[in-house]
Parts: sequence; C-alpha cells; structure tokens
Amino acid sequence: MKFRKNILNIAVSMCLLIGECDAFSPSYSNNRMRATTLFAQDSINGDPKDSKPTSVESEIVVEEKKEIPKSTPISSTTTLEENEIGERILLELKEASDALGLAFNYFSKKVDEVTPESIVKLCDEIDMQLEALDELKDNKLITQTLELKKKALEFGRYHFLVKLMKKDYEAYVATAGFLSPSRIARLDLPNVQDVKYNDIQPSRASETDSRDELVDDCTLEDKKFNDNLLDKLLLKIFRNLVEENTGGVISTKPAIEGLLDQGRSFMLQPNQTAEAQHKMVKDTLGGLMTPVLPPFYRIFMSGIVPKLGTEYDGKQIGPWFYAPWLTTIVTPTFFGFLVGPSRPNRRKDGERGGLVVEKCKFLQESGCKGLCLHQCKIPAQQFFKEELGLELTVSPNFATQECQWSFGETPLPPNEDPSFPSGCLKGCESRALMANSPADSLLSCSN
Repeated sequence: MKFRKNILNIAVSMCLLIGECDAFSPSYSNNRMRATTLFAQDSINGDPKDSKPTSVESEIVVEEKKEIPKSTPISSTTTLEENEIGERILLELKEASDALGLAFNYFSKKVDEVTPESIVKLCDEIDMQLEALDELKDNKLITQTLELKKKALEFGRYHFLVKLMKKDYEAYVATAGFLSPSRIARLDLPNVQDVKYNDIQPSRASETDSRDELVDDCTLEDKKFNDNLLDKLLLKIFRNLVEENTGGVISTKPAIEGLLDQGRSFMLQPNQTAEAQHKMVKDTLGGLMTPVLPPFYRIFMSGIVPKLGTEYDGKQIGPWFYAPWLTTIVTPTFFGFLVGPSRPNRRKDGERGGLVVEKCKFLQESGCKGLCLHQCKIPAQQFFKEELGLELTVSPNFATQECQWSFGETPLPPNEDPSFPSGCLKGCESRALMANSPADSLLSCSN
C-alpha cells in the first residue's frame, strides 16, 4: 500500500510539471482531475493516517473548487445607456424646437396686432416662468425647459415693443415708462430716448422755455469710467488734434478733464462763435479718422460714387440699407473714449441704426450744455452728413445724461428739437466763467 502511494505521488507531481509547462494544453485540466481522483480513491482504501494530502495536493483541490466568474452583460448595459442618451437628445431638440416656434410666432405678428395690453400679458407670462424657475431650481431638466421658454417670451416682448414703437411712438413711451424698470430692465428696452427713468422725466423743451431759465442737473450717481488702452491712446491723439486745431490751446489736466478744459478755454476766447467751435471739432474728427476712412465709408456705406471720370461722380445712390446698423456696431469701440459705454438699440421709428450712450462721459464731466451742443451734438451731426454722407441725430437727455444717436435720421435744428431745452444747466461751471468773459454767453451756451 505504501509503495502504491509513492507511485501515485510521483504521478501527481509529473502531472503538475506537465501542467506548468503546458498550461494552455487541453489535457492540462484532465490530468489534474485524474491525479486528484486516483489519490482520493487510494486514501479511502488505505490507512487513514497516511491519507492526509500534501500541501501541493490541497492547492489542487482548492483551485478546482473555485468558480469561474460570470461575464457581465456589457452589450445590454451599453444599449441601455445609448437609448437614454438618444431620448435625452430628442427631448432637448423638441424643447429647442418649441422655443423657436414660440419666438417665431411673436416675431411674425403684424404691427396692427400688437397692443400695450398684449405686452403686459407677455410680462405676466415671463413673471410666471421666473417663479417656476425659482421653485424648481434643483431640477435641471425642467429648469432648462423653463429657461428656453422664458428667453422665447423675452424675445417676443422685445419685438412687440418694437412693433408698438413703429405703430404708435407715444403709446410705446407710455407703455415702456409703465413697465420699466419694475418689470422690464431699462437696458432691455429697444429705445429709452423719451422714457422716464424711475420718476425722472427726460429733459424736454417747452413753449415757455427761455434762455434765462435754468435746467435741472442730473441727480443720478456719477458713473466711474475705466478706460482701456485703446481709449487712452485715442484720447491722447484727440487732445493733440484739438491743440492743433485751436491754435495751441492746451491743458495740464489729465485725461477727459484736460480735454474739457481745452474745449472750455476755446469756447471762452474773445469773439468766439458757434461756427468756429463746430469747425474745430469737425477738423479734429477728420484727423482722428485719417484720410483713408472717410472715402471708404462714403463709397461702401453711404453709396457715394467716387471720382471715376463719369457723369455719376459724386452722386449719392445710398446710404446702403446696412449702413446705419453697421455704424452702430463699430462706433462704441472708437468713440468710447469720448462718451463712455454705449450699445446698439432702435431709432424712434423702430428701425435699426440707433445707439444709446448709457451715461455720457463728456456731459457728466463737463456739466455744460454749451459744450454738449457746440462741441459734440451739432459738429458730430454735421461731420457725418458732410464728410461721410450719412444723416445723424444726437439727442442728449440732461436729466439722466443718457444720449441717443440715431444714424440715418435727419436732425431737427436745435431750436426746434423738443429734447433740447433752451436754458443753461444749473450746475454749469462755464456759466460762472462767462460772467467775466468777453465771449457771447448766449451764443456759446444755448441754442
């Protein structure tokens, strides 16, 4: 019996050696199972003391008892995830489609169908969306849907206001004044020219105005302007051009304060005229734009035929339809150094081509209606018309220090402009200086 055990042990060891050398052979697992079975039978028939398996044999038995892990159904999990992603994409596309359809429905409304009541109703719907967004802010899927609908409603409200402006400007002013700023932010209005600011009514001329009657100053907080590198460079160039075109008028004050000091000194010179101030500013603007830009603008924006030796030389067949709108896109970048931040909006007729200066730097820092009139409003209007071939109306609001620029709109004479009162501003520094100046104060500081 003992001899038989030894033989079996040798057989098992040989099977193991063969398995280690050829672990990938099909007979590998069969040899191991056969060796284990023989050893188990011998243990049953032999002496119990000698039937204890060796450590190697124990490892074989334990290894055979290990279960082969079940494979994970990867294909089914992947398919499920793909289906969820597909459903999510389809849902988002449907939400976007619904929002676009809603926006297009408002955009396609006819002008005659828009009323102040319909605009108020849209405001009510937007308020409901805002309340729902606040209540369901933790549910991203629902809030995304509500946000899309809110944007579509705001788009519709904006275009309803534009249509009302085209239909009835006075009704637009009344509606915008009623809804802003409590329900519509002032910056979201298509035009703010004649819309009251909270309880502040815009400055307007009246039949009883006189040059001796003073105009109230702006009571709003002064805006702090942060000039960028381009603004500083353009301001330096502009001041150098002013010095050249005024015959050497300079100022030691920095930045915009120095420019205003130059302008005020020139305005108060003996025998000064409004026309001389206008010419000085137009020459300065022409120098700032260089000799290249005005001809380019006249051809490609205003539609003025260049000199080609034909009968059409100098004739204007424009301005092109895009000129007013495109000018409002470019202007904020290159005139921010002078007037501060501005943004495109709509003209009084509801068409594109408007630009609103949020708080005019030139007017805020000067506090002078004379400088505003004769060194900004009138010369700017004349320059665009005479040098660039595009009409421009500049309409300052002295109560808020906002300013509306309307490209493509023919300006009224200052004495007929309802947005331009006759008297001087109460806090104007120039008025005190004029008392001791030989300049014609009425000509310099009023219209």
